[in-house]
Amino acid sequence: MNDNHDPTLIARLEDALLRLPRIQRDIFLAIRLDALSYGEIAERTGLTKWQVERLFAKALGNFSRNLRDPLRQRWRRWFR
Repeated sequence: MNDNHDPTLIARLEDALLRLPRIQRDIFLAIRLDALSYGEIAERTGLTKWQVERLFAKALGNFSRNLRDPLRQRWRRWFR
């Protein structure tokens, strides 16, 4: 069996995802894994469609930063 999964990459992806704030993580997963639209998420969460779009954009940026810098400290987000 040919296993093309890199356990190191999978661990880095999981870590980057878990370091997102919960609401960003939930929206990111709803869009990427569940294929929900911004409108569907807004309806389910009580947020506006604009808020969902904004949180997803922030999630993408944070996810990318977390992936590039696995040692990025979590406490930094509290001091922005």
